[in-house]
Amino acid sequence: MITTVLFDLDGTLLPMDQDVFIQAYMGGLTAKMAPYGFDPKTTAKAIWAGTGAMVKNDGKLRNDEVFWKVFSQFCGQDMTAYYGPIEDFYRNEFQQVRHSCGFDARAAQVIRELKERDLTLALATNPLFPALATHSRVRWAGLQPEDFAYITTYENSCHSKPNPDYYREVLDKLGVQPEQCLMVGNDVSEDMIAETLGMQVFLLTDCLIRKENQDITRYPHGSFPELMAYIRSIL
Repeated sequence: MITTVLFDLDGTLLPMDQDVFIQAYMGGLTAKMAPYGFDPKTTAKAIWAGTGAMVKNDGKLRNDEVFWKVFSQFCGQDMTAYYGPIEDFYRNEFQQVRHSCGFDARAAQVIRELKERDLTLALATNPLFPALATHSRVRWAGLQPEDFAYITTYENSCHSKPNPDYYREVLDKLGVQPEQCLMVGNDVSEDMIAETLGMQVFLLTDCLIRKENQDITRYPHGSFPELMAYIRSIL
């Protein structure tokens, strides 16, 4: 019996073209660091290096620890000294990145109905951002962080998608078995892999990411109306 629904965020609850979002995000963050003497191109490469390290994280350290370690190594100095300006970026300039994203009121409607059904909801977004940035994106989607029992961020996660250990970590934090869970996401590689653990999955196709041209007909899929019909059918 399904008791828990895990949702991806970017491209799922929050419509976006990932390339457009990344361009706006990276442009803003590198501009923020420029007055401190950091070349934007070098900063971008350092951020990507840190992000890549989080994706490959083996679980020995939290994602934030991995990021700042690699970010600092790439820049040749302890970048935690600039944590203040970067946090300020997420509180201020990052909010303008919202304009690179879309909005779909149906996302909040789905969350509201599932809460009314007393299902446990978790936000299983790839934990490559700090909580400050993740919670902002939740609000951009017309939701509140309090709508979810658990939200993955780089501060509380030791793995990343598409590593199945990311999902095992989430299940452990929630105290549920995979058979009790449904994972909803828009990325075939990163989200549908939850099926290998025994979770049910639903592929939201509004902002579909299919990097390897996989056959999606094997997964329940569609937009929000099809998602709700599917959930009602399995409850």
